[in-house]
Amino acid sequence: MTAQTHPAARTPRIGAADRERLRRLAAEVAELAARPAEQEKRDLWYRHNALEPTRPLIFCDPENSWREILPPDCLTCEGDLARGWEWHLRREIFWGREMRDDRVIQPFFPIGYVYSETDWGMHEIKIGGEQGGSYVWESPLKDYADMPRLRFPRITVDYEATLRHLALANETFGDLLPPRLKTSWFWTVGMTWTLVNLRGLEQIMLDMVDRPDDLHRLMAFLRDGTMARLDFLEQNALFSLNNDGTYVGSGGFGWTRELPAPDFDGAVRCRDLWGFAESQETVGVSPRMFAEFVLPYQIPLLERFGLNCYGCCEPLDTRWRYVQTIPRLRRVSVSPWSDLRRMAENLQDRYIFSWKPNPSYLAMETFEEEAVRRILREGMEITRGCRVEVIMKDCHTIRNAPQRVTRWVQIAREEAQRL
Repeated sequence: MTAQTHPAARTPRIGAADRERLRRLAAEVAELAARPAEQEKRDLWYRHNALEPTRPLIFCDPENSWREILPPDCLTCEGDLARGWEWHLRREIFWGREMRDDRVIQPFFPIGYVYSETDWGMHEIKIGGEQGGSYVWESPLKDYADMPRLRFPRITVDYEATLRHLALANETFGDLLPPRLKTSWFWTVGMTWTLVNLRGLEQIMLDMVDRPDDLHRLMAFLRDGTMARLDFLEQNALFSLNNDGTYVGSGGFGWTRELPAPDFDGAVRCRDLWGFAESQETVGVSPRMFAEFVLPYQIPLLERFGLNCYGCCEPLDTRWRYVQTIPRLRRVSVSPWSDLRRMAENLQDRYIFSWKPNPSYLAMETFEEEAVRRILREGMEITRGCRVEVIMKDCHTIRNAPQRVTRWVQIAREEAQRL
């Protein structure tokens, strides 16, 4: 089995020149985090996540386009670790000074655990994908007779290296921007990404008809392996609370006073956290087959969390009657391929309407501001009365024009303030 090692498994020293550069940037982030506007945004998210009426909240994450905003040649540090920290700090500064959306700049620097993790006993062979581009893959589980080769992933934490890493950050700029141990151990517990990597996208669609019992066995195995991973993280006190500025779901932030659970004693459990699942990979599957082969394996995992988010790029209007059965569901993704009117009727003021406008307008040869404004205005009119957040994400290119994302935010804020 192969093992995936978390970056920075070793902790190099920070040179004197790099230290001074990082301290200047950390001081700037700390200054941004102390602005009254950050508390105003924080309060807005608390109200929004509690389903109180607010203006639509705006968040823009350029994702793959960050490399066009902060290319390697903009970094001035020399050491690899220092350059990674520099990139993080410069991104915070861009968000705070240039983007000016509703994301809160926080007064700490996150440091993740140093760890390695094995795969599921098999691993796909990826072909292509360089620089965030397209790729294909060869799936390893070619026959269900090979399922005994599968194993639950295992996490190994290097606590000594983690503490050295934390101490180095504290020594470098801890008096300006205190480091905090905070690891995002997973994005989703949806499992279908793993499923299609192991078995292949076309093949699982065929399996739903030709090999349903075997597919159920595989989904049960993935559910049990994911459950064991959650158990391990809980039992070893590795979770961090995400009721703050942590990105949760496929858009939006975790600010809430409903978490952790009332019996919280300092050891973070799943019930103290936001959970999240999606199934983008099964977008071509009927709602009935989704309800048979996917959701029943996700719900036992989501039942463990205090609040839940669901969905990403898949349209949920046709699946809503099933998705709405998820316990403590709060945040629902409304992708560019969803029927906005139908989802507005479904969600009303009972769920967070996490709207994802089409990012292609940021990637076109010409940035059509009027089209962007028209789409945002129409969407905000349709969703009046809903608890709306407008999330720009899945940007694979912005044509090397950072002003596009800042202008998108400006237009979105103008339209939100019209309501």
